[in-house]
Amino acid sequence: MAQEVLDCSTYPMVGGDGPHSYARNSNYQKESLDSAKQMMNELIDQHLDPGNHLYSFNPGNSSFRVADFGCSVGPNTFRAVHNIIEAVENKYKSLPVETQMPEFHVFFNDHVNNDFNTLFRNLPATGRYFASGVPGSFYGRLLPSSTLHFAHCSTALHWLSKIPVEVMDKNSPAWNKGRICYSGAAKEVKDAYSTQFGKDIDSFLRARAQELVPGGLMMLVADGLPDDVQMCESSIGENLNVLGSCFLDLAKMGMIAQEMVDSFNLPFYYPSPSELKTLIEVNGLFEIKKIEKLDSSSAKKGVQLDVDVCILHMRAVLGELVEKHFGEGVIDILFERHRQKYIENPILSDERYIKDASYVVFLKRKIKVTYSEEIPYDQLTKLGLV
Repeated sequence: MAQEVLDCSTYPMVGGDGPHSYARNSNYQKESLDSAKQMMNELIDQHLDPGNHLYSFNPGNSSFRVADFGCSVGPNTFRAVHNIIEAVENKYKSLPVETQMPEFHVFFNDHVNNDFNTLFRNLPATGRYFASGVPGSFYGRLLPSSTLHFAHCSTALHWLSKIPVEVMDKNSPAWNKGRICYSGAAKEVKDAYSTQFGKDIDSFLRARAQELVPGGLMMLVADGLPDDVQMCESSIGENLNVLGSCFLDLAKMGMIAQEMVDSFNLPFYYPSPSELKTLIEVNGLFEIKKIEKLDSSSAKKGVQLDVDVCILHMRAVLGELVEKHFGEGVIDILFERHRQKYIENPILSDERYIKDASYVVFLKRKIKVTYSEEIPYDQLTKLGLV
């Protein structure tokens, strides 16, 4: 019988602007955005086609609509939106003088429990775009059909919609007893996570395909691993294993029950670029224009990581999940113990572990697509309907 599963997907980053907040501890995500900026500018210039009538604006409506899926509380989402609008403006400026510069409408999306108050309190007062909040899971439809011109999602797609049920079932070979992720776990555990990720990506792409105009663009910055690297061989995998050992320590100390540790799994999956490419091709709703690894200063060999920055980052991302499952009394002790173990762990100095990476995935929504919620795309293809 499977244990009750904590719905990890509905708990957002730590809100507010305090010392443990995501707003103050998300520099790694900022690095990914900064690394992707030039590539995004080039890709928008190459593939944005305002002159295409299928991509044109509705009569009487000159707004260019952008959505950032998984926006959290800022400031990174504002940086991403600024970069997108700047690139689009540059594209329009390169067109004939009679081409009208559009107004911009930006949709900020995250789960309903996201701290939207902090997000909109810190909204830049530039008047450069109209802003709207769109609460809900990005694994489902959030906007009307053919609403968007550009969709963006950065360092969020590794969050699964739910924990695979198999890893919670004591009678399943995928039961993940004593671990909080699939790093170093049995093959069946990894396969369960991989299968859930595949389902989620298909749902994400299907939802965005309906929301984007034909020929609309989407840029993803996805956290993942190189094709030949296992999770347990990477810094993120080793880091999560260290954190998992801290939960076990607290259980041995009697601060939390072992059963609570056994029923806690993180909803993270880090795909390889070839895995992601295959899933997008099987989905069939988008053309892949680019998949390329990003350079990040925190992942460069020879760069010493700041322990406190790393721990604060982990706490900002996982704090809400930990408190919901284990209660508020353990979080300070947990992350202090994590800090001590982190100092002693080779991920800080051994270059063999600096292998995880972020990837830019740039997609264009196919123009001739017959979409069905009920019939998978591959079946539509076999029937000759697309």
